Amino acid sequence: MKLAKLITSTVFVGMLSLGVAGNVALAQDLRQQLSDVSVLTEIKKRGAINVGHGSFVPWAFRSTKGEYVGFEIDIAKKLADDMGVKFNSIPTAWDGIIPALLAGKFDIIISGMSPSPKRALTVSFTDSYSLPLQQGFVTNTKLASGMTKMEDYNKPSVTIVSRRGGMGEVTAKKNLPKATHRLFDDDAMAFQEVLNGNAHGIFGQEPKPQFWLLEFSDQVNKPFGKREFSEEPGASAAIRQGDTVMLTYFNNWINWRTGFIRERFEYWYTTDGWFGLDPKRAKK
Repeated sequence: MKLAKLITSTVFVGMLSLGVAGNVALAQDLRQQLSDVSVLTEIKKRGAINVGHGSFVPWAFRSTKGEYVGFEIDIAKKLADDMGVKFNSIPTAWDGIIPALLAGKFDIIISGMSPSPKRALTVSFTDSYSLPLQQGFVTNTKLASGMTKMEDYNKPSVTIVSRRGGMGEVTAKKNLPKATHRLFDDDAMAFQEVLNGNAHGIFGQEPKPQFWLLEFSDQVNKPFGKREFSEEPGASAAIRQGDTVMLTYFNNWINWRTGFIRERFEYWYTTDGWFGLDPKRAKK
């Protein structure tokens, strides 16, 4: 009887071991299949990562030397360097950048793209690799002299400008509902009204307000110091759906390079050290 129980126990343990081994083998097989279909495998075989991006200062733009520079170019180059592959810049029109990714024209989008429910229907987003972006408020120094509180601007006699349809318009009307609001087709036109003394202030997405302050410190200021409004999520990279291997790699890479990413973000978004690279600023 004891011998029968011993045999039964031994057989059971053996079957259990086979089951565990089978599960491990299955898991390894699944991992291999996922790796085989991942763009990460293609990148390693190719020896280069193809990065799609738009053209926005200071995210990525063509410098006075004719090459693309900017915060996200730095990010993409560092990513390629850590992967041990070459970085290929593929500038793409913004309205066609997601279709181009899906068509396989590049491996990943690194282009200041914020995740949204609509975009997530067609692409997968990584964790954010940039700090959150806010709306900043800049005023004409002379016209807004002595106006240091929010309520000072919330009056019909005060003119606030912003870009039509942008978050600046939403932020302006939310915080200063009683002010007179004027809308323009782009930020440059709206800001010019502040410079000319035709408007008290402007709301705009950072880092533009900070750049305006750096370039025209003798004409404009930030009456509330570093206070910013309407915080929005930072940018994320976009990859083709179903590629969990590449998604995991990039998310881990963000954690590995947190210090580098922060340093480059602060350089491109809070200083004027790179202004000489921008053709529009270099002409001044």
